[in-house]
Amino acid sequence: MKNSFYAVMFFLLLILSTSIHGQNKKFGLGVIIGEPTGISAKLTLSNANAIAFGVGWSVEDYRFDGYDPYYDDVTRTHIHIDYLWYSFYAISSSGQFPLYYGIGGRINTGPRYSGTFAVRGVIGIEWLPRDTPLGIFIEVVPSLRLVSSTGFGFDAGIGARFYF
Repeated sequence: MKNSFYAVMFFLLLILSTSIHGQNKKFGLGVIIGEPTGISAKLTLSNANAIAFGVGWSVEDYRFDGYDPYYDDVTRTHIHIDYLWYSFYAISSSGQFPLYYGIGGRINTGPRYSGTFAVRGVIGIEWLPRDTPLGIFIEVVPSLRLVSSTGFGFDAGIGARFYF
């Protein structure tokens, strides 16, 4: 529980310090449901790049290396950060449906999974409705766990962010 508190505090301080220095940028804050389920944030750096952050709780038991019957018995905090590239012209439409891809990292905390680190590859699409400060996204994230052991897994989620 103590590690989870520190992880959430670190994440919130990171968001606040980033948004203070980048007040001219678009910042989105919302939720993601899936693996993980929690808070999602994005700071748009340019028309083609963004940094996405997330903190949540892992709920799935088939993430890495097959079935683990003890995986669901513990609470795991999930923290990630990704650098994203956007393609606004991949889908022709009157609305905005940018495809995005990126690379990042993730750590998990919790009993038996404390301190695990993975490299993430992100692939997704976001819907940005006209005249609203809302973005709705879906993404698939293959992960390669490097610490404390190696393994391959997938995260996936659907979410929404309010931009201000």
